[in-house]
Amino acid sequence: MHGVQNVCTQSHGLLSSQFTGDLTCVRKIVYNFVLFRYYFAMETSSTDLIVKALTKAIVEHRLEPGTKLAEQKLADHHNVSRTLVRQALFRMSQNRLVRMEPARGAFVASPSVEEARQVFSVRRMLECNMAVQFARTATPQKIKILRAHIAKEQAAVSQTDPSVRTELLGNFHVRIAELLDNAVLADILQDLISRCALVTLMYQSTQDAACSSKEHTILVDAMEAKDEQRVLALMSEHLDGVERSLTFTAGNW
Repeated sequence: MHGVQNVCTQSHGLLSSQFTGDLTCVRKIVYNFVLFRYYFAMETSSTDLIVKALTKAIVEHRLEPGTKLAEQKLADHHNVSRTLVRQALFRMSQNRLVRMEPARGAFVASPSVEEARQVFSVRRMLECNMAVQFARTATPQKIKILRAHIAKEQAAVSQTDPSVRTELLGNFHVRIAELLDNAVLADILQDLISRCALVTLMYQSTQDAACSSKEHTILVDAMEAKDEQRVLALMSEHLDGVERSLTFTAGNW
């Protein structure tokens, strides 16, 4: 009887030891997986932050076309590795915000006059239809959101703050897409607006910049009235006016 008990005790000990070993192994696997996910998320987050910071600087005209983007300086500024900076710059090069040159590095893109015209051509095709769709589905709450945005634009214009003004004027168009619950369109417009910020910096005269906010107000009035034909005409005229305000002369490029 005692022999049977000893065997059972030994068997239980072996099973307990095996179970403990298996549990430890599982814990290590889970720990390593969580650790991997943590560092991967940290890297992704850091890259996203760099992209957002540089894009914001470009949109707000704090980084001019042709400016060299030194990897080490950016890495030191954001307290990250140069690898993460390269990843961020590569992503921005895919959006045409940054130009990568072999053996020279990364530079803020310098869009050509032809590219500027192409950008506005695409914006007209997208935004005229978008504006009409918004007018059809506009609710008092959505109109209120746009008017609040315009109020911020006007405050920035009155304070002659070019960086905030530029961002708000561009984001007005993205906001319409967001209020339509069209994330794809919002992303496309954000990319186009970023390109337009470069174009604006290179070619637009300062006296014409303040007109956009007033035109936004008139556009929202037509949207609230659900006057689709007027909305279509106003959006087209608005984008035409912005393009016309750009000074496409040989001295600009």
